[in-house]
Amino acid sequence: MVTEQNKSRRGSDIMLFLAWVAGIILLNVLASSLFFRLDLTEDKRYTIAPVTKQMLGNLQNEVVVDVYLEGDFPAGFKRLQQSVRETLDEFRIYAGGNLRYNFIDPTEITDEQQRNEFYTSLAQKGIMPTNLRATEDGKQVERLVFPGAVVKYNGKETAVNLLKGNLAASSDERLNQSVEGVEYELAAAIRKLASQGSKIIGYIEGHGELEQQQVTDLIGSLGEYYRVARGELSQLPMPSLEKLDLIIVAKPTQPFSEADKYKIDQFIMKGGKAVLFVDAINANMDSVGGGGTFAMPYNLNLDDLFFRYGVRLNPNLIMDLNSGFIPLVTGYMGDKPQTEMVNWRFYPLLNNFSKHPITRNLDAVYTKFVSTMDTVKADGVRKTPLVYTSTYSRIMDAPVPLTLEEARMEVNPEQYQAGQQPVGYLLEGKFTSLFRNRRSPAGVQNTRVQEQGVETKIAVFSDGDLVRNDVNPRTGQAYELGFDRYNNMTFANKELAMNTVHYLLDSEGLINVRSKEIALRPLDRVRVREEKAYWQLLNLVAPIVLLGLFGVVRYYLRKRKYERF
Repeated sequence: MVTEQNKSRRGSDIMLFLAWVAGIILLNVLASSLFFRLDLTEDKRYTIAPVTKQMLGNLQNEVVVDVYLEGDFPAGFKRLQQSVRETLDEFRIYAGGNLRYNFIDPTEITDEQQRNEFYTSLAQKGIMPTNLRATEDGKQVERLVFPGAVVKYNGKETAVNLLKGNLAASSDERLNQSVEGVEYELAAAIRKLASQGSKIIGYIEGHGELEQQQVTDLIGSLGEYYRVARGELSQLPMPSLEKLDLIIVAKPTQPFSEADKYKIDQFIMKGGKAVLFVDAINANMDSVGGGGTFAMPYNLNLDDLFFRYGVRLNPNLIMDLNSGFIPLVTGYMGDKPQTEMVNWRFYPLLNNFSKHPITRNLDAVYTKFVSTMDTVKADGVRKTPLVYTSTYSRIMDAPVPLTLEEARMEVNPEQYQAGQQPVGYLLEGKFTSLFRNRRSPAGVQNTRVQEQGVETKIAVFSDGDLVRNDVNPRTGQAYELGFDRYNNMTFANKELAMNTVHYLLDSEGLINVRSKEIALRPLDRVRVREEKAYWQLLNLVAPIVLLGLFGVVRYYLRKRKYERF
């Protein structure tokens, strides 16, 4: 017989069940409309930057990413492969269905001719192979790996190099740097294809700056993101100059007039950005041959402008034991000269960088005839050194003797104790005009001098050749910026220049993704080898033993419980 108490209990159970069902339905409805993800890792490795989310959310068409990191790799490359896959999974979520990716293994092509043709097509796109060496079962194994991807959008495509970082770092550190940069590299490629190029960059001419062929690669690379215009300051009235967002001055060799300085100064006072690659000393290899020469300071009439903004380029040259090479005739075999590559210590290789988004995880930068820089007091200006020489540097004050005999001389390490020297600075803040309490110079329309600037940024490097690309002497074609044809190596000059421009024009934007840091926690390989059997046994046997103990204890408790009946 069903009592009233049982009816009441049954009714409450039914109501509780219906409440749970309604709660689950409501939770699903809320989950479908309120999207969120939680990253519980300490270094937030799965967190996508807000600027990346915004860019992905604004995509109008589908992005297709072909990644050539498929296959059986050692642990380090597996980590990079997994990081790329996880990042693209996150991208796909925030892109709202406008992103699709494929992982492709180029080595799976069985036909040798077709495989070689495919390898060649990847190299032409900019995805260069890496010969990967690994130890498997005590044996050295080599594999050809293409650590790159091709991003396609709106009928355009661009290659992405996923193996980045500093070549001077260990293989584990470089792979970790590559993992840190995955989000930025992929997001930057998408932005490049989707960008409309609304901001305008002006390349300043009229003072003996680098000619068009010498900056072909820089101008072309900037043109993929921005609109680039060239022009002489003397021909640009202030209203036209103020339409620019950033100006670039690359290796001037002739003095600036007061009117031209005034235009630059007022452009910066009104919030314009500037990147200046300036030599303090007149030195070049064309004048070194024969009996040599003396390198003397340039008279560019820019010292007072730099001083007012907080930096000073010193009239000297830096010699560095960590340097590039030049071909030098070291002898003759019969009537044929014997040429060898020798260190030219006036070509420092810069491999020390500050922890700033512009220079983070950057590879070495090739410089030629670079000078030291100092900072001076400038109220309201923050000064950040970006790049340094090596510890083993030497400072030669002008006039500096330049002769090829220097390359043949034996090095005295005691002469190279000047320490790290900064050769590039980022200046941020509200600058004070050079023409404060002064009238505008002759040759400028009567305009009111703006004596105190608004918040802006400029960058100054003491090497004009940093953005100069070499030219093939036979074909006349420009090499990639940073490529050294003597050593057949490409340095990070273009990446440094591009990062600087990106930061100045959008310091809160995508460039800040480069500051992402993932802690490297390497295993002790000696201990792993010694304790391998122990941990394998523990992981295989311990779960079975625990499961057996759980079964025995549960059986005993159940038996004890029901024996009472």
